[in-house]
Amino acid sequence: MALPRRKRLSEKDLNDWALFARQIKPLKGREIPTLPEPPPPPTIAPQPKAELAKPTKPLPDRIQALQVGLHPGGLDNASWNKFKSGKLSSMRTIDLHGRTAQRAFHALHSFLIAAHADHVRVVEVITGRGSGETGGVIKRELPMWLNLPTLRPLVLAATHPHPANPGSVRLLLRRPK
Repeated sequence: MALPRRKRLSEKDLNDWALFARQIKPLKGREIPTLPEPPPPPTIAPQPKAELAKPTKPLPDRIQALQVGLHPGGLDNASWNKFKSGKLSSMRTIDLHGRTAQRAFHALHSFLIAAHADHVRVVEVITGRGSGETGGVIKRELPMWLNLPTLRPLVLAATHPHPANPGSVRLLLRRPK
């Protein structure tokens, strides 16, 4: 049975091997492979510099961090008062308590994206009050989740539906563009 012929190494493979071999100590009687001469760089004619176009509209300001229960910028007082007092009823609800934090986050993420795509304006997120002094994990994490770059552009405002119910948060979603 004849052995198959070995393929010759390409120039790139030889260069890679030579660079690697320089990092190790050769055996007695062996030499470190030498690097072949690199080909001369191609000459490229300089391109004329193009002038940068100035934006016609000013860039939007950075969106401020969302805080539950605080009046956000970009929402008039009448709408905020209607939303805060519960006169704007929630169209969808998701119950997150009893889930692990990771599952709750993924459920919230998909819920908000779907609600925003369906032009839903107000949603309610039930986190549960939690057993500790500061509440449960989901209740503590929810404001941070809402301020993530993927969710913050979707949410305009957040508040508790009633002061005696800290285990639930109502969200006012932005209108889709």
